[in-house]
Amino acid sequence: MPAHVLTIASSAPFAETLARGLLSRVDIEENPLALAETTIYLPTRRAVRTLADTFARVLGGAALLPDIRPLGDVDEDEFLFAPMDGDLALPPAIDPLRRRFLLAALVQHWHEKTRSTPLGFAQAASLARGLASFLDEVQRQGADLSRLDTMVDAPLADHWEQVREFLIIVRDKWPAVLAAEGKLNPVDRRNQAIRALAQRYEQKPPTGPVIAAGSTGSIPATAQLLRVIANLPNGSAILPGLDRVLDEKSWAALDANHPQYGMRELLASLGVARQDVAEWQPAPASLPARENLLRQTLRPAPTTDAWRDIAEHGSDEIARGLDGLSLIEAANPGEEALAIALILRKALEEPGQTAALVTPDRNLARRVAAEMLRWDVAIDDSAGRPLSKTPPGAFLLLLADAAESAFAPVPLLALLKHPLAAGGENDATFRARVRELDRLVLRGPRPDAGLDGVASAIARAAQRERLSERDRKDILALAPWFARVAEILKPFEDALAAPAISIGDLADVHMKVAEALGATSGESGALRLWRGDAGEAAANLFAELHEADSALPPIEPRAWPALLRDLADERPIRPAFGRHPRLAILGPLEARLQSFDIVVLGGLNEGTWPRAPSADPWLSRPMRQKLGLERPERAIGLAAHDFAALAAGPRVFLTRALKVDGTPAVASRWLQRLEQLCEGLKLTAHLADKANYAGCSAMLDAPEGPPKRMDRPQPRPPVEKRPKGLSVTEIETWMRDPYAIYAKHVLRLRPLDPLDAGVGPLERGNTVHAALEKFLIACGDAWPADAEDKLIAIGRELLGDVPKATQAIWLPRFEQAARWFVRMEGERRDTVSRSFLEQAGARVFAVGGNTFTLRGRADRIDVLKSGAAAIIDYKTGNPPSPAQVRLLWAPQLPLEGAMLKEGGFETIGKLAACELLYIKFSGGTPPGRVQSVPEDIPSLIARAEATLLLLIAHYSEQSTPYLSRVMPFRADIAGDYDHLARVREWSLSGWESSDDE
Repeated sequence: MPAHVLTIASSAPFAETLARGLLSRVDIEENPLALAETTIYLPTRRAVRTLADTFARVLGGAALLPDIRPLGDVDEDEFLFAPMDGDLALPPAIDPLRRRFLLAALVQHWHEKTRSTPLGFAQAASLARGLASFLDEVQRQGADLSRLDTMVDAPLADHWEQVREFLIIVRDKWPAVLAAEGKLNPVDRRNQAIRALAQRYEQKPPTGPVIAAGSTGSIPATAQLLRVIANLPNGSAILPGLDRVLDEKSWAALDANHPQYGMRELLASLGVARQDVAEWQPAPASLPARENLLRQTLRPAPTTDAWRDIAEHGSDEIARGLDGLSLIEAANPGEEALAIALILRKALEEPGQTAALVTPDRNLARRVAAEMLRWDVAIDDSAGRPLSKTPPGAFLLLLADAAESAFAPVPLLALLKHPLAAGGENDATFRARVRELDRLVLRGPRPDAGLDGVASAIARAAQRERLSERDRKDILALAPWFARVAEILKPFEDALAAPAISIGDLADVHMKVAEALGATSGESGALRLWRGDAGEAAANLFAELHEADSALPPIEPRAWPALLRDLADERPIRPAFGRHPRLAILGPLEARLQSFDIVVLGGLNEGTWPRAPSADPWLSRPMRQKLGLERPERAIGLAAHDFAALAAGPRVFLTRALKVDGTPAVASRWLQRLEQLCEGLKLTAHLADKANYAGCSAMLDAPEGPPKRMDRPQPRPPVEKRPKGLSVTEIETWMRDPYAIYAKHVLRLRPLDPLDAGVGPLERGNTVHAALEKFLIACGDAWPADAEDKLIAIGRELLGDVPKATQAIWLPRFEQAARWFVRMEGERRDTVSRSFLEQAGARVFAVGGNTFTLRGRADRIDVLKSGAAAIIDYKTGNPPSPAQVRLLWAPQLPLEGAMLKEGGFETIGKLAACELLYIKFSGGTPPGRVQSVPEDIPSLIARAEATLLLLIAHYSEQSTPYLSRVMPFRADIAGDYDHLARVREWSLSGWESSDDE
């Protein structure tokens, strides 16, 4: 009896053609149960839903539908096959998470025996995921692992030999582990169930029709079932998109990259010749010209000489095939997404029209979904959203990251600022406390590790000088508040500090801490955290973690955050119901057997669609071949089959981005073929996008008219609001960047220190200043013989709070500079009668009836035996150049001389400065340097005073603006307030750099 193998054309709507073909074969008027007696197997659960909806639409009323079951296919994540009867008596499939943990334990055990270093559980679990996929692939393709013993014809590289030995261990030990669990591998269980069903159909053929439709038979067990069904008296195997027209030469030359390769292999498995395959149902909606276009485009490379015949004998049919097919090449992924969104939005203008984006690029899918929100159109990506990207998933991961980092500032604040964090308080109150913790405590260098370190940082912050009363009050209120937060977080900190702990216990602690931190004053944390699809998925993940942990050894707690993130990234959250009845965003797998009026095939670049064959971490190509596994390129053939089926629709847009991440992208191999064919036949214009969606998307966000450069801000605050006094160091800022003075003193804005700030030049300078001050005070008038040792000891003491890595660099340099300083200072002692250290002073200037106070703190003022004074400034970096001092762009020391001349330093009295010195204390080569100002000092001080008076008078005029970056020290170094002044938007350099970006 010949096998009943049929096909439905790629360009025909598969579900509708299948339904109408079945209805034409049964008489439901004579036998109302005719449909119900029919069993249909489809590849995926989505295809089952689509066919049921199609039957309902075609029948136009209530009817008993066929028994439609999902068969499962090569890419299915869940094996949803349900046996015909319930008596197969197969053990259940092992839980995927439990299998992963058991395999991770095997990986760890093997690593400990073969390596001297331990392998963390998170790393082992990551390897176990790949190992589980490998075992599934072996069982799916029916490969024989017994060949591992004899597969080596020549010595392998060491790492491949080690992998082979490990796989042998897995092959021998994993079945025993499964037997102890009383479970089967999921793929093995599905294969056994399918084979058992095939055997049952052979032994006892069903009385009603049995149809297997849409499967490519890429799994041997599925191919066996298709063969059995095709040979049943009432059975039929319906193949998707079999090319019955391709010439025999090309058919024989098919390779694994071709869309028809899988069909050829399946027909060989079924024992059916291609010419014996009939059409299931003539489909008036099919497009034979489009099918021919794709046939010629994707034909095997050795037979592309057939294109010459097309050019010689006319290309009218190819031109007809291009009708309804358009190519969109956007500049970048953002423009591509917007062009696709415009296509989908336009489809809604036609009543009843359906449209879908099909792409394996999930980033593109998310972009398009976001762009559709422009028009308040919500579409769900069929791939869902990873649990890690949902609010409850992100909150749980932030909690793990914060605890793993010993509650370092950045992860701690990220956790506490999450919308789900409330700590049992009112949301607004909790958020305000977190902002105070950020602003007043955690800025600057990282505090000590752990919750106690943060509490100590709060205590130290309350003791800082120059705090406003309000800030001091807020810091004092933070201590009891953070104590309550720390009490909530403490169990998790203790759990991660343990030497080892079980996964179940970690999951319990994590859940309890998350619930406590997520509670508000009016709602429990459990209600807030576990609600909705994402919350339910998160709760299920923790429940599965607890169950999967049974009888597993404890793990190192530090593996928990990485392990949890890995699992959360893999768990998609899909909405229970689609958001839009006429639009869809699908992956190639979900789009199989689906039909839409408009189809957009997006992301058609090499490496995206098709994806590059992934590197196998377990086997080399020769090893795969000897085991009987398919080549990695087989996946490209399956992707090509999906592309050909989808591109055969009535209205298809092919889209790609010319650049991705700023790098030119290579068009998909299928797109390259199509463009080459069209170019050779001079039909490129037929492929062009007549509506110019790419151009429209670029115009949609483009500003009207040419872009206008922003003017430099020119704030002119009222004279009475302008600063009435500045420090000597701020005078330089006033001249170089007046806008910074405006922002600081008029707007009263202060730049926040960065979080986790490194210990850098500022801290080094403060340490050196403090060390030199303490040393000179200790020495007094008598210069000790052990001066070097004293200064070095003081330096060691002050550097004690610096991280050890920084100490290792700074301390040798400090010691070298200290020796130089002691020698230099010893030589100066003969000319100095007294030194004044860290002297604060002020001088009031009267200008135009108003007063202006100049303040300053001199590092050191030496009263010389001559009666004059030397003003000294310590530098750990480079001091100002003589030219900068001469031009008064570095006026600090001359202005301090002006203050000293008029008794601005009360302790010292009125003195004339005869020396202005910079002492560079670096510890490099040379270790230090004394740089004097080579000018007439009295004249320089007088010019500085006169310049200051002019500056005060200038800014006392209402018309004088506070301009930004008048004379910056360096154009490539940003100021504290440049972002507020929008420097990059109005400056020439900023304008050019924004164009580049």
